[in-house]
Amino acid sequence: MKLKSYKDDLLKELQDPEYASEYLAQALETGDQATFLLALRDVVEAGGGATVVAKQAKIQRESLYKVLSNRGNPRLTTLQGVLKSLGLRISVMPEAKAA
Repeated sequence: MKLKSYKDDLLKELQDPEYASEYLAQALETGDQATFLLALRDVVEAGGGATVVAKQAKIQRESLYKVLSNRGNPRLTTLQGVLKSLGLRISVMPEAKAA
């Protein structure tokens, strides 16, 4: 029996903006920037890959690779451009208060 890669299913699911936004939100909740950038790499891959997303975000492909690297530190404007090209946006909401 041939095993199916989870990555193929994940990338298919991440093509849905609702799923992708929740995936990124959960990664962001960890508080770990590397985890968020890894999740964003998955969403970029699902969105057509770095070449397509960089073109739509109007940034150089090499810059996108650098931003998405483990040491990436994207500027807000870069992050907004990448997310917009994927049909997503950044939003701010109040933190849930402990009961």
